[in-house]
Amino acid sequence: MAMMKAYPSFDAYLRDQPPRSRTIIRALRKFVRSVEPELTEAVKYGNGCWLAGREPVAYVYADDGFVQFGFTMGTRLRDPSGLLEGKGRFVRHIKVRTAKEINGRTFGALLRQAAKLRRPA
Repeated sequence: MAMMKAYPSFDAYLRDQPPRSRTIIRALRKFVRSVEPELTEAVKYGNGCWLAGREPVAYVYADDGFVQFGFTMGTRLRDPSGLLEGKGRFVRHIKVRTAKEINGRTFGALLRQAAKLRRPA
């Protein structure tokens, strides 16, 4: 198994991604900041992510032809639009192929739910 690449910051992670993925990740970064500005950026498990405190809420993963915008507690999210994919025990993601696919309403509803799951009541 290949070693996971380590990055000292979200910016370093972003710089190392293919150009098309960087465009999508930048757009997702702006989106997350506008919807959940209290989340902090980090790199976990070799991917850019957003944290509530020390808990991962959402992440980005550059794949061939798309970027995954994922949620660490994705199986617990209400997803009436059926955007979430994945078969893991907890994680679910949306495949984002262009920045224009970032739907503020539906993506925002998922992100707000995910952040709420990770914040103390």
